[in-house]
Amino acid sequence: MPADLCFSLKQARRMALAAQGFSGRQAPALIKAAHLNRMIERLGVLQIDSVNALVRSHYLPLFSRLGSYPASMLEQAAWSQGRRRSLFEYWGHEASLLPMTLYPLMRWRMARAQQGQGIYSQMARFGREQQATIQRVLQTVEQQGALGAGSLSTREERAGPWWDWSDEKHALEWLFAAGLVTVAGRRGFERLYDLPERVIPRDILQAQVTEAEAQRGLLLHSATALGVGTEKDLRDYFRLEPGDSRSRLAELVEDGQLQLCQVQGWKQPAYCLPDPKVPRKVPASALLSPFDSLVWERSRTERLFDFRYRLEIYTPQDKRVYGYYVLPFLHNERIAARIDLRAERAHGRLAVHAVHEEEPGLDEEGMLALALNLRQMADWLGLEQVQLNCQRPSAARLRMAMINREIGL
Repeated sequence: MPADLCFSLKQARRMALAAQGFSGRQAPALIKAAHLNRMIERLGVLQIDSVNALVRSHYLPLFSRLGSYPASMLEQAAWSQGRRRSLFEYWGHEASLLPMTLYPLMRWRMARAQQGQGIYSQMARFGREQQATIQRVLQTVEQQGALGAGSLSTREERAGPWWDWSDEKHALEWLFAAGLVTVAGRRGFERLYDLPERVIPRDILQAQVTEAEAQRGLLLHSATALGVGTEKDLRDYFRLEPGDSRSRLAELVEDGQLQLCQVQGWKQPAYCLPDPKVPRKVPASALLSPFDSLVWERSRTERLFDFRYRLEIYTPQDKRVYGYYVLPFLHNERIAARIDLRAERAHGRLAVHAVHEEEPGLDEEGMLALALNLRQMADWLGLEQVQLNCQRPSAARLRMAMINREIGL
């Protein structure tokens, strides 16, 4: 089917940025739970990652879009009891926080996990062979309430590395994927599991959605959150399988809920919502989590921003090109720099270990924007000082920008 619309790369970039919520920030004093919930509804998913070199990654996307908000506000939305809770944990993109409204759209995935199908085929053997352990763990959760894996282990020897899971931990993960338990809260970063009926509102649990309806709903959410995207882009957002994605996209196009389009320079056709709006400009500046939904699909990031981005956390230090925990810096519709950051909490400082500009570099206004973003991030994290440890010329320019803004070093 031929595409009815054709967008320039600049237009596609602006559509993506606007869809991802980069239309401006609220002043910190004005950020309320409603702002946070609306932004998460727009994004659909916050990826969770355990690395805490700066701050755990699920906190960062909201800061990048809203500015300095209380971290406790997200924690209440994710893990509090009662009406304040508006999020749940599940396998959305990877391990993720998702709006409670998407819970019914994940039930088909839970059913497949129980059956060991699709992406859960690797769990099928454990599900078949360890039913006694699974049922014992489920019964314990039923009787005792929210529990962590450590309190359930019957293994006598001390656990080894993090991947050296006990049978009970495997059972909890199987039950979690199957939707038979959910995350009630966290103790530090440890998940506490409980029965869904004790955590998820009754009307959400009882909502009936077919597998096809759920997949169409997720793809529509992807299209809304991405602005414009290829089949692979839309599929990857909630990690759908190719066969499901292609079938549901064809149905959405036929039904008029999605429109086929083309983006300059993209080899594959793309999709967008009907009657798309293209902003005239998106003048946002933001430091981005490595797991931000704007950049997590690396091939899309290259197509949109001509920016090749790879994590180097697991790369030996002497072979790293940019650094250990590198945040892309978005400025005026470009990813204009990479900043290697660390929160040195014991010393009360935000350490800038490396500053790498992307061609053609940052102008004076861009450097001032980066300086302001670093100062705002330090304040948000409760760190008094921004310390530049980088000796590159870019860092010297950044130092001058910070002095010019009189925001201190």
